[in-house]
Amino acid sequence: MILNIIKTICLLFLITCFSCKYNVNNQANKEASRFRSIFNGENLEGWKGDTAYWKVKDGILVGEVTPETILKRNTFIIYNKEQPENFELKLQYKISKSGNSGVNYRSQVIDGFPFALKGYQCDIDGKNKYTGQNYEEKKRTTLAYIGEKVVINALPDSISIKNIKENVKKNCWQTRDVVASLGDTKTLKSNVKENDWNDMHLIVVDSLMQHYVNGVLMSEVIDLDTTNRSLKGFVGVQVHVGPPMTVSFKNIRLKSL
Repeated sequence: MILNIIKTICLLFLITCFSCKYNVNNQANKEASRFRSIFNGENLEGWKGDTAYWKVKDGILVGEVTPETILKRNTFIIYNKEQPENFELKLQYKISKSGNSGVNYRSQVIDGFPFALKGYQCDIDGKNKYTGQNYEEKKRTTLAYIGEKVVINALPDSISIKNIKENVKKNCWQTRDVVASLGDTKTLKSNVKENDWNDMHLIVVDSLMQHYVNGVLMSEVIDLDTTNRSLKGFVGVQVHVGPPMTVSFKNIRLKSL
């Protein structure tokens, strides 16, 4: 009798464990299925950029600057099928030691300059000085360095929206409050793999922007500057002015929120 009760309890325990594991796995699968690929790995369908710098090779989106194609200004390849508002973006990237790049979002096309974007960027660089920080390309410059949780406040009345460069010093936006630390900068940087594939995950909801690299939160920005912030725009990836370099992207997936 006692032995049968013990057997029954063990069986119920195993069933419960299996059920919990199934529910967790099922939920994870449902969550993953909400992400959709925005790069088909075969060609540049849906993307627009200068093919002197961008190509698809072995299922990978490759940006390359050679000694013969040195840039005079940054250039992007832009996902032009939509302009996401609230979303999550996941991808994998690999960059050469001399490389400088980034993933732009909620960005606008700059009139008169082909394949140029201005807007939020999750920075990437081969020397790992800036990877994961929030840099606003062609606009307010650095919003959050690696390891910072930042609130961007309203633009002061004393500064004209036509001359926001007055509020930039040493390539950093001045109307910002660092409200918390996300960890030691050196420790955070150590999570980034050199010349290897890294996972990037961007979470962008209303005024909140979080940049994760390999599962680690590298920077967080809450943008309350209603005059200058952007709540929707294009996604794009960059090759930067500088020496010859290569940057590669794959498994680019988007989930609308």
